[in-house]
Amino acid sequence: MFHRTLLISLAAILVLVSMAVGKEAVKMGAFSIESTAFKNSSSIPKKYTCDGKDVNPPLVIQNVPSGTKSLALIVDDPDAPVGIWVHWVVYNIDPGTREIAENSVPQGSVQGINDFNKTTYGGPCPPSGTHRYFFKLYALDTKLDIKGKVVKRDVEKAMKGHIVGEAQTMGTYRR
Repeated sequence: MFHRTLLISLAAILVLVSMAVGKEAVKMGAFSIESTAFKNSSSIPKKYTCDGKDVNPPLVIQNVPSGTKSLALIVDDPDAPVGIWVHWVVYNIDPGTREIAENSVPQGSVQGINDFNKTTYGGPCPPSGTHRYFFKLYALDTKLDIKGKVVKRDVEKAMKGHIVGEAQTMGTYRR
């Protein structure tokens, strides 16, 4: 009987502790990226596509994990007919960055080569149907020491073992 009471008491304590930790996590907020131009899982305005001005949408970054030394951003489309199509690669973003303004690149960051063979943002431009565009942000415990013609896979390889947080938002586009 004593063991059963002890087990029930320990279970109750664990529940209370997990509730307290959960409340603290909510209070602190989760690492996130979002756009003021579109809501998660909604349509990306034409302005930010190849049918418009083809400039990056404004992005807001919140609650960067402590200990972050740099951020990396990868924007890609998993619905492309040829496989995943990379639209933007930016790394060594200052961890104090809270906004990436429309048509801008964070000061001091480095842009990699996208699948348009450019080192700039390339907006949604699907050949047909509705495609999804993932804006994936990574908090890293280091700055990436990669140079040359850097592509997405180079950034992903360099990030391995250094990711302390991940956030993403997704927009859709149909021509």
